[in-house]
Amino acid sequence: MEIIAISLIALAALVVLLSFGVPLPYCFGGALMSMVILGDIPMEGTMVWGFSQLSNPVLLCIPLFVFAGTIMSESGIAASLLDFVNIFVGRIRGGLGVVASVSCAIIGAISGSGLTGVAATGPLLIPAMAAKGYPRGYATALVSNSSVLGLLIPPSVTMIIYGWVTDTSILACFLATLGPGIAITVLLSAVNLYMARSFPLELEPPATKKEIIKEGISCTSRAIPALMMPLIILGGIYGGIMTPTEAAAVAVIYAIPVGFLIYKGLTVETFLKAAKSSATAVGAIMIMIVFSLMLSQIFVMEDVPQALVSGIFSITENKVLLLILINFLLFFVGMIVNDITAIILIAPLLLPLMEAIGVSPVQFAAIMGVNTGMGRGNPTLCIYPLPWDRIGKGQFSEVIRPAMVLLLFAYVPVVFLTSLWPDLSLFFPRLFGY
Repeated sequence: MEIIAISLIALAALVVLLSFGVPLPYCFGGALMSMVILGDIPMEGTMVWGFSQLSNPVLLCIPLFVFAGTIMSESGIAASLLDFVNIFVGRIRGGLGVVASVSCAIIGAISGSGLTGVAATGPLLIPAMAAKGYPRGYATALVSNSSVLGLLIPPSVTMIIYGWVTDTSILACFLATLGPGIAITVLLSAVNLYMARSFPLELEPPATKKEIIKEGISCTSRAIPALMMPLIILGGIYGGIMTPTEAAAVAVIYAIPVGFLIYKGLTVETFLKAAKSSATAVGAIMIMIVFSLMLSQIFVMEDVPQALVSGIFSITENKVLLLILINFLLFFVGMIVNDITAIILIAPLLLPLMEAIGVSPVQFAAIMGVNTGMGRGNPTLCIYPLPWDRIGKGQFSEVIRPAMVLLLFAYVPVVFLTSLWPDLSLFFPRLFGY
């Protein structure tokens, strides 16, 4: 049996197992077994190679950024950021929705994770938006879709993984998703302002100029320690002072005293809770990485990427059509597996094709980031525990329509712009010399 057919059977097994809610490691185990049984592929060397990859120092960024984000969620840092953003837009109609989008973007610049955005802003913003007259389903959909900005605004855990598996500069990958991330933030805010016109919102009473200045000074001074986190992280990385791993360690070292001594949301109990939560999350991520790497490595060993390029080029060589088809594929993959798994599994397969049609690895990083993020924001087939279930406590029927509207008008345009207009993703990397 040809290797392409065997690979398709393995991927089909993966999708079927995922559809039945089987834990991710077992899903990839099933796909691996399909390859081994049908393709007579030895597993011993692949297993040794997969586990040996976990010793790569680059991966040390992941537990550190996850830990920093969890501390931020528990310490009160997120609440101070929300108050800070609320100063500028909180009193306009729909302003609280803008607060949600912008806050998730800022939190993404601290934690590198989309789940942190949900955990940090969801319990605060969704009830507050519902109390002000926003439909609870809409508030949940907006926070859910905005949380994906944590995957795009640097530093991003997914871009660390992409740079690692494709041997691309991680700093360039960070910068590649910044332009699309800003564009999505602006579009989410604009769509929110338009949709908020039909909501029976309870607006905050007008304030005098003196009251606004007093509130602004108070919230800004309280937010300064929190705002220093992204400045320290990004300034250290792009200033050449720290590597991403060192910046992640500094983020943890900075977040602990700020949480204990300044915001005082951290106690011994909440700190241990944050440590346990982040350790559990990192353990699950690392297991997914090992199994994803093993399956991806088998594909590479069997020359599946080259066969895929030849097969696709036999259908069409039109660059625009190919990019549209790849976007649909990435969106579908983003719905059924998480972003890290999608990147490890798909990036090595598609990168030769992207380079063959003139798309650089740095631009492809942005294409993958935006598509997998959009797939994660789609509630129809997404495996993520979306906040409509745990945090928003909203009904699925209430969330689905606003979530799809936000995806259609905020994410889809940026997906096509990222693919067809290289400057959107390459402007910042070029600005910093990549």
